[in-house]
Amino acid sequence: MSEETSQHKLKHELGLLDGTMLVAGSMIGSGIFIVSADITRNVGSAGWLIAVWLITGFMTLTAALSYGELSAMFPKAGGQYIYLKESYNKLVAFLYGWSFFAVIQTGTIAAVGVAFSKFTAYLIPAVSEDNILLDVGFMKISAAQIVSIVLIFFLTFINTKGVKGGKVIQTTFTLTKLLSLFGLIIFGFFAFKSDIWNANWTNAWDMHKLAKDGTTTDYTMSAALGAIAIAMVGSIFSSDAWNNVTFIAGEMKNPKRDVALSLFFGTMIVTIIYVSANIVYTGVLSLHDIVNADKDRVAVSASHVIFGNMGSYIIAVMIMISTFGCNNGLILAGSRVYYSMAKDGLFFKKTGTLNQHDVPEFGLWIQAVVASILCLSGRYGDLLDMISFVVVLFYVLTIIGIFILRKKMPNAERPYKAFGYPVLPIIYIIMGLAFCTLLIVYKPEFTWPGLIIVLIGIPIYYISQRNVTNEDKTNVLN
Repeated sequence: MSEETSQHKLKHELGLLDGTMLVAGSMIGSGIFIVSADITRNVGSAGWLIAVWLITGFMTLTAALSYGELSAMFPKAGGQYIYLKESYNKLVAFLYGWSFFAVIQTGTIAAVGVAFSKFTAYLIPAVSEDNILLDVGFMKISAAQIVSIVLIFFLTFINTKGVKGGKVIQTTFTLTKLLSLFGLIIFGFFAFKSDIWNANWTNAWDMHKLAKDGTTTDYTMSAALGAIAIAMVGSIFSSDAWNNVTFIAGEMKNPKRDVALSLFFGTMIVTIIYVSANIVYTGVLSLHDIVNADKDRVAVSASHVIFGNMGSYIIAVMIMISTFGCNNGLILAGSRVYYSMAKDGLFFKKTGTLNQHDVPEFGLWIQAVVASILCLSGRYGDLLDMISFVVVLFYVLTIIGIFILRKKMPNAERPYKAFGYPVLPIIYIIMGLAFCTLLIVYKPEFTWPGLIIVLIGIPIYYISQRNVTNEDKTNVLN
């Protein structure tokens, strides 16, 4: 039954606070608690650790401010997919949607789900990733993977019952984790150790590779740029998913205003938290302790210093709250992209219909299935690394779309115009392309597999278009 014949339509139930909490909640998962160890190994100093987070924060804020214009022009479900379709064509939009479904959104949901279960194991050791429940030779299934799948299906079920339930979870858990992170930061500043701070910030701008045994390797100028790009893989993924609010624009009460404001407030809040948290890390932990944190859990090591022996339990609860809310936001927003693609005849027809609660239930469930398969594969982390530069590449294409649309649609209504246009969008495009180019040169194993995933979408697109009939242009891949 179609949306039109059933009279079901997306409900406008989300306000500015809900949108801001979706942005912040989708961005803050487990990355801020972990990736600073790898960043420090690549740049080797406190100054450049903070610089990597500041560069990422600037890029994120700049992109969010630029997306505000597009969200106000096209205030409907689908977000970035819609912007790419209007700026370029269906093929470019489909490649984004395909990548989004194949790994970007589903892989992130899987990674965040497994992070939830790993830190749950601090409190309940029986759900540890070391507890293997099934070993079939080519694949081992752990208790942590099962917990992550149960979490994904539980949150998916909640979101099939209407946007209101997902909204309540998102706002409640995001506010809780924001307050928890602010608490960690505030107590962290009180726990600063002057000798550690002074040691970390002496020669803070000497960049080099820092091994776990303390040995350093100097960079050439070009290699230093490559090291910054490689280091930013972690910070960019920790800051990603800020655009998820654009996917649910069709359910915002005042999308022409509130999507842009949600993007700004959400990304600003998270950027401040991320930079502050890393300042705390450098104030309580030596660089040696940061790079040697057990399983890269820098926040756990910092929490031990700040809160004593209870630190690991406190941080475990914080990360459980953080990842729970993060996954809810990812699950809530992701299915709206598939819904919009189906309306254009570019995805399973059933994903373009709404259930009795006015949400795209089929899209939610197939997203859950793919994310669960990635959980079981154990390869979700590799996939996220592989796709990192593709994510930024699509951001660059979308922001270039602002310039294209100003020429294609000069008289279109623009309730909000990109802040700092054309300077800030151009700066982002240059920085984004530099990041992608440096990754291709210095980390090809992360880039070519990601490109292959995207390019696989080209034959899928043309096969789907060949199957389109004149009678029903939405009968694709069904």
